[in-house]
Amino acid sequence: MSEIETFVGFDSAWTDSVKAPGAICAVAFRNGVPQSLIEPRLVRFDAALTFIQDLASRSDYTLVALDQPTIVPNQSSLRPVERVAGSVIGWIGGGVQPSNRGKKGMFCDDSPIWGFLAALGASEDPEVARTSRSGLHLIEVFPALALPALEPEFFRYRGAPRYNPGNSRRFNVEHWGRVAATAGLWFEHDGLDDAAHWCRGIAAMPEPKKADQDRLDAMLCLLISLRWRRHSRESSMMLGDLENGYMVVPATPQTRARLEAAGTRRGVPIDGAVPPGRN
Repeated sequence: MSEIETFVGFDSAWTDSVKAPGAICAVAFRNGVPQSLIEPRLVRFDAALTFIQDLASRSDYTLVALDQPTIVPNQSSLRPVERVAGSVIGWIGGGVQPSNRGKKGMFCDDSPIWGFLAALGASEDPEVARTSRSGLHLIEVFPALALPALEPEFFRYRGAPRYNPGNSRRFNVEHWGRVAATAGLWFEHDGLDDAAHWCRGIAAMPEPKKADQDRLDAMLCLLISLRWRRHSRESSMMLGDLENGYMVVPATPQTRARLEAAGTRRGVPIDGAVPPGRN
């Protein structure tokens, strides 16, 4: 009997807007052999739920990597994990969008994320998702924080790639190509030729749109899920916890050191424990 593992990348866009939907993609492995990529498509929450449920019904194991906060107990400001993420994101010249229950349409009681998560019914414990042989699992991810670990060129002061076409003032088409090419190289490393080919194609787009970035971010979510499950534990980190909010991110020794230092300063767990201070 064959064993099927399915990985899903979902950039939800945080709201449920008709004009600005998110994007979703997936790839399955049958007995460890990658199958064809389900290329990124634009979706709202209901379509994403149907997409995931259909794949999960035909898989022994499914892991969904979602680019949206899933545990948001705070009424205002940022979650502790976002302050830790900001130690890297702010340094490289990016920003962390705060998530709190005061954000209507995103995290208030009536926001679509909560109905989506309830209907999905996935297990949400990243460490369990790494080792489980079966079931439907979900992890929160943050593509912008993944990039400086996936490409060393992005891990430098103000080195964040400007690849959002929705911000025309700051957008840089060369950065766009570099982000897509970086994702393609990692997919190629994992033997996912379809995904690598898709990334190479979108890297060459002369005038990408915001919807194209959503599709690329869905592929980055997919890449993070593969790294968490199929690579060594040391190649990724879990920032925060399941009570106050968390993120799963790829890691290098350099990004790990900065994130652990921030965890120490702020008393935020990294990989299950607050890192000890260094003398």
